[in-house]
Amino acid sequence: MEHVELFFKSIFIDNMVFATFLGMCSYLAVSKKVSTAVGLGAAVIFVLAVTVPVNWLLDQYVLQPGALKWLGEEYASYDLSFLSFIMFIATIATMVQLVEIVVEKFSPALYNSLGIFLPLIAVNCAILGGSLFMQSREIPSIGLAFNYGISSGIGWFLAILAIAAIREKIRYSNVPAPLRGLGITFIITGLMAIGFMSFGGMLTGGDDAGKKEEKSAVIEQPATPNEELVKEEVKEEVKTLANNTKVNE
Repeated sequence: MEHVELFFKSIFIDNMVFATFLGMCSYLAVSKKVSTAVGLGAAVIFVLAVTVPVNWLLDQYVLQPGALKWLGEEYASYDLSFLSFIMFIATIATMVQLVEIVVEKFSPALYNSLGIFLPLIAVNCAILGGSLFMQSREIPSIGLAFNYGISSGIGWFLAILAIAAIREKIRYSNVPAPLRGLGITFIITGLMAIGFMSFGGMLTGGDDAGKKEEKSAVIEQPATPNEELVKEEVKEEVKTLANNTKVNE
């Protein structure tokens, strides 16, 4: 259940583009055609799926305070967390270089259409953001880190695929001249972000149900002996007051 919750939350609720607006340069520049958007989106999914778990291992066994204790007790006091950015970016750059070589080898047309934006994945803030979010959220296992990498990549892929499909169709629309190009793209992106915000209630139903069950349990909880004694004393006092009232009348 934890994997399913993280998967859908990373795609719809914490979407890289619509929730945190990361990777917007590639999102805007390569979203003019669906074919190029699909290629770049697939590359982003692959890079995130590899770099997030690799950086999780680096964070757990090298970078965190005391992470080097597996080398010996004399290394337990070492804190290499200040190297996080450098190590994460080095891992990302290595994976992006591998992706660039593979795409150039097997799909030269896609490589030429992506142009400079394929090597620029290395400095795409969405890629680095995936590793930094993994670190800040303290994801507990490598399996969840792998899940988070794939789901974050899928969320970014869906965002660029959706805007590319809309931009292809909007060419035949009568868009006002001042809004043509990036203007209408920003407006559509904002509307799509508002739409994705509606998914924020997907994972809150269980919490509300749990709170209602707790409240009902508190209401239905049987009274303790002390409470019963207090109730009897109150009833006796009410009866005494009632009898005194009748006598005075």
